[in-house]
Amino acid sequence: MWVVVCYDVNTETREGRRRLRRVAQVCKDYGQRVQKSVFECQVDEMKFEQLRRKLLKEVKLELDNLRLYRLTEPRDRHVEQYGVVRTVFFDEETLVV
Repeated sequence: MWVVVCYDVNTETREGRRRLRRVAQVCKDYGQRVQKSVFECQVDEMKFEQLRRKLLKEVKLELDNLRLYRLTEPRDRHVEQYGVVRTVFFDEETLVV
């Protein structure tokens, strides 16, 4: 399944800036950054639960905002992209040169 992860971490303190980096790193482990605080992830149900659990461990719910959106398949029918696009499709074969 395709999941969009969006977050807004309060960075007014040093601890908040660290939290922001940790949240971004968790997201990088599961998908690709499509905007500064937005990631697209292609995960199965088990990986989705791991991702959610790790993110909830990093954010402070009283200060931060975290949103997880499950995209309806097929993704290409429901996502419109404009401007510079750097999407990687994980289920396609990769050509290494």
